[in-house]
Amino acid sequence: MTPEIEALAAQVSTWDGVKAAPHRFGGVEFKLGNVEIGHIHSNGLVDVPLTRKLRTALVNEGEALPHHLLPDTGWISFYIRQPDDSEKAARLLRLSYLHKYARRNRQFDVAAEFELLGYGAQVRTAFLEQTANRT
Repeated sequence: MTPEIEALAAQVSTWDGVKAAPHRFGGVEFKLGNVEIGHIHSNGLVDVPLTRKLRTALVNEGEALPHHLLPDTGWISFYIRQPDDSEKAARLLRLSYLHKYARRNRQFDVAAEFELLGYGAQVRTAFLEQTANRT
């Protein structure tokens, strides 16, 4: 793995409740409890599970691509090709993390944390609609 990928893996591993482990197809997988928030392949391919609505919003805003093998699901793919792509990949993984963390911790201010990511209106709407009903 490149230094950028190793740094990204180290960063994601520091998030509350996240565990890193080898991914079955190579690279590193990140889980919050038993739920995967995404994985990074050693070639720089980042795959992140989200909802279809979030996937569509991210693709429409140019933030990610439909998953390279499962394009009709909520999964997205992102390629780390240059050093600043690691920050974009971290944002995508953080989005997945927040989506899943909000379901586990009802007291967590997910909206405030989401705003720090700086996504556009379509992603914001999709995300906040799906996390609003967590009672």
